[in-house]
Amino acid sequence: MIFPFLKRYKIPVLFIFILFLGLISFTIISIGLGPVSIPPSDVIQVILNKIGLSALDENLTQFSAIINSIRLPRVIMAILIGATLAVCGASLQGLFRNPLADPTLIGVSSGAAFAAAFVIIFGAQFAVILPGFVAASLLPIAAFLGGLGATWLVYIISSKNGSTSVGTMLLAGIAINALAAAGIGYLIFTADDNQIRDLTFWTLGSIGGSVWDTVFRTSPFLIFTIVGLQFLSKQMNILLLGEQEARHLGVNTERIKKLIISLSALGIGSAVAVSGVIGFVGLVVPHVIRLIIGPDHRFLMPASVLLGALLLLASDLFARMIVIPAELPIGIVTSTIGAPFFLWLLIKKRNLGIQL
Repeated sequence: MIFPFLKRYKIPVLFIFILFLGLISFTIISIGLGPVSIPPSDVIQVILNKIGLSALDENLTQFSAIINSIRLPRVIMAILIGATLAVCGASLQGLFRNPLADPTLIGVSSGAAFAAAFVIIFGAQFAVILPGFVAASLLPIAAFLGGLGATWLVYIISSKNGSTSVGTMLLAGIAINALAAAGIGYLIFTADDNQIRDLTFWTLGSIGGSVWDTVFRTSPFLIFTIVGLQFLSKQMNILLLGEQEARHLGVNTERIKKLIISLSALGIGSAVAVSGVIGFVGLVVPHVIRLIIGPDHRFLMPASVLLGALLLLASDLFARMIVIPAELPIGIVTSTIGAPFFLWLLIKKRNLGIQL
């Protein structure tokens, strides 16, 4: 049964397999590179020791401390956040049926960022009256609710009679981005010097503060988003036909839309709570994959996970290596890649006569 499937879809399957091997290889390279260079063979031995599959050579004790305490949690967060942003971007593009739908462009990331920034400034005042488990997760909860509200608002404004106006969607995203920027500006105005420094760096995007506690608290939400959206790939394929046609084929379109929006908001909100705003990953990755293997979400979604993880891992490596001993905010790197790509996409649509 599996062999005819592989024969029929050999190009997408081969592409996903190549991405998987590339991600593993680049993960080892990324862990080894830094102010202290660690050979790939030593990186592999330390990781095998970490998961209990190998004894650790005494000469690698220092390398083990660097990898386990600093680089490994950072690399894991880069992989999970990149995968989440990319798969959420692919899902929102499928929902809006347009490749211009990006979590940053349509205001989802900004909505999550404003809510998270509000908690950074005023969260301590609310934490004392909340249950302990809620107070400990107040930042990701706020980011999720902010992203969810922004996503629903954009969808409601831009959709009518089962169709979505891309121009209205982008204009609504601009308005939400402006409102969120104004709100964050007000919060910065009321913040003290330490909070201003944190907010400024955080709004540019960074995963430099990732530690194991961050991984353990955030990864369940990111993994749940990634896996949950994978299960909706067949329904997303049907949605590409239009909502009315999807309903005729037995798809509960309202339920699917709610699931896509809720899961995307959960993933984007959790990512923003940890890393701040990292733009254009959700725009660039799905579009590149569509150009290579087509729009079938059964392959688009897993490929987006792998390429998104690889892109953010490469961006993070560049960000921490280009200005040693300082560190460039990762959002600057992804925007440098994504903004020209977005302009190219707009010019391409114009030349093809596609109206936004």
